[in-house]
Amino acid sequence: MDIHEQWMREAIIEAQRAAAMNEVPIGAVAVVNSAILGRAHNIREATNDPLGHAELLLLQKLSHFHQSWRLTDVTIYVTCEPCLMCAGAMLQARIPRLVYGCRDPKAGACGSLYDVVADPRLNHRIDVVSGVVAEECGKLLSDYFKILRLDK
Repeated sequence: MDIHEQWMREAIIEAQRAAAMNEVPIGAVAVVNSAILGRAHNIREATNDPLGHAELLLLQKLSHFHQSWRLTDVTIYVTCEPCLMCAGAMLQARIPRLVYGCRDPKAGACGSLYDVVADPRLNHRIDVVSGVVAEECGKLLSDYFKILRLDK
């Protein structure tokens, strides 16, 4: 198992926690110097908060821990390609590396629908590795939405 897969499996655990709470199963972990510094998963339904995305919650935890909004030594692992809001927050936090699982062709902002993290007009860009354990990450989401449609 390579290092990206190892950390993505930790993000998948967070996504499974979200699924157990009837949340969209997206999980994220932050890694610094080969150690997990923070974990988060979606909590939008539980909190009725549109900002309850795993990535935003993780950035908040990290910035409080570091006592800085600049998170220049952090690699974020997230099970699904971040949306425009989350990608923008990562840019603002100066995250240097992002590793994600499955693509999001409807809202992805890191290569699918948009590629804001690589926009040369911005003063910061994020190195991206995509497709890590993508099939498993995508299955978590498709299974969740399949069940959601059946319940309606």
